[in-house]
Amino acid sequence: MLKMASAYVLINCELGSEESVISQLKALDSVKEVHGTFGAYDILAKVVSDEVSALRETITWKIRKIDKIRSTLTLMGIEGQE
Repeated sequence: MLKMASAYVLINCELGSEESVISQLKALDSVKEVHGTFGAYDILAKVVSDEVSALRETITWKIRKIDKIRSTLTLMGIEGQE
Protein backbone atom coordinates (compact mmCIF):
# COMPACT_ATOMS: atom_id res chain seq x y z
CA MET A 1 0.00 0.00 0.00
CA LEU A 2 1.34 3.42 -1.00
CA LYS A 3 1.97 5.75 1.96
CA MET A 4 1.07 9.37 1.31
CA ALA A 5 3.08 12.24 2.76
CA SER A 6 1.01 14.98 4.36
CA ALA A 7 1.55 18.36 5.97
CA TYR A 8 -0.52 21.14 7.47
CA VAL A 9 0.50 24.64 6.47
CA LEU A 10 -0.48 27.55 8.72
CA ILE A 11 -0.58 30.75 6.71
CA ASN A 12 -0.53 34.45 7.53
CA CYS A 13 -1.63 36.72 4.71
CA GLU A 14 -2.21 40.40 4.16
CA LEU A 15 -5.37 41.80 5.71
CA GLY A 16 -8.34 41.41 3.38
CA SER A 17 -6.62 38.94 1.05
CA GLU A 18 -7.91 35.76 2.72
CA GLU A 19 -10.56 34.89 0.11
CA SER A 20 -8.15 35.36 -2.78
CA VAL A 21 -5.43 33.27 -1.11
CA ILE A 22 -7.96 30.52 -0.25
CA SER A 23 -9.10 30.41 -3.92
CA GLN A 24 -5.53 30.09 -5.15
CA LEU A 25 -4.78 27.34 -2.63
CA LYS A 26 -7.88 25.37 -3.66
CA ALA A 27 -6.65 25.46 -7.28
CA LEU A 28 -3.53 23.45 -6.37
CA ASP A 29 -3.96 19.68 -6.90
CA SER A 30 -2.04 18.62 -3.80
CA VAL A 31 -4.00 20.93 -1.47
CA LYS A 32 -6.81 18.73 -0.14
CA GLU A 33 -8.38 21.03 2.48
CA VAL A 34 -8.35 24.77 3.14
CA HIS A 35 -9.92 26.53 6.12
CA GLY A 36 -10.01 30.16 7.18
CA THR A 37 -9.13 30.36 10.89
CA PHE A 38 -9.34 32.66 13.90
CA GLY A 39 -6.25 33.19 16.03
CA ALA A 40 -2.56 33.56 15.30
CA TYR A 41 -2.88 32.32 11.68
CA ASP A 42 -5.36 33.25 8.94
CA ILE A 43 -5.57 30.02 6.94
CA LEU A 44 -4.93 26.29 7.47
CA ALA A 45 -4.19 24.12 4.42
CA LYS A 46 -3.72 20.35 4.29
CA VAL A 47 -1.27 19.28 1.59
CA VAL A 48 -0.93 15.66 0.48
CA SER A 49 1.51 14.07 -1.98
CA ASP A 50 2.90 10.64 -2.75
CA GLU A 51 6.45 11.76 -1.92
CA VAL A 52 7.93 14.05 0.73
CA SER A 53 10.06 15.75 -1.93
CA ALA A 54 6.95 16.63 -3.97
CA LEU A 55 5.28 17.91 -0.81
CA ARG A 56 8.22 20.19 -0.05
CA GLU A 57 8.28 21.43 -3.62
CA THR A 58 4.57 22.32 -3.53
CA ILE A 59 4.95 24.21 -0.25
CA THR A 60 8.15 26.02 -1.23
CA TRP A 61 7.51 26.83 -4.89
CA LYS A 62 3.72 27.02 -5.14
CA ILE A 63 2.14 27.89 -1.78
CA ARG A 64 4.83 30.24 -0.47
CA LYS A 65 4.93 32.10 -3.80
CA ILE A 66 1.23 33.03 -3.72
CA ASP A 67 0.90 36.79 -3.72
CA LYS A 68 -0.26 38.31 -0.41
CA ILE A 69 1.06 35.44 1.76
CA ARG A 70 3.27 36.97 4.44
CA SER A 71 4.49 33.84 6.23
CA THR A 72 3.90 30.11 6.64
CA LEU A 73 4.51 27.48 9.30
CA THR A 74 4.58 23.87 8.10
CA LEU A 75 3.69 20.96 10.37
CA MET A 76 4.72 17.68 8.77
CA GLY A 77 3.36 14.37 10.01
CA ILE A 78 5.71 11.76 11.47
CA GLU A 79 5.44 8.44 9.67
CA GLY A 80 4.06 5.76 11.97
CA GLN A 81 2.41 8.24 14.36
CA GLU A 82 -0.86 8.77 12.52
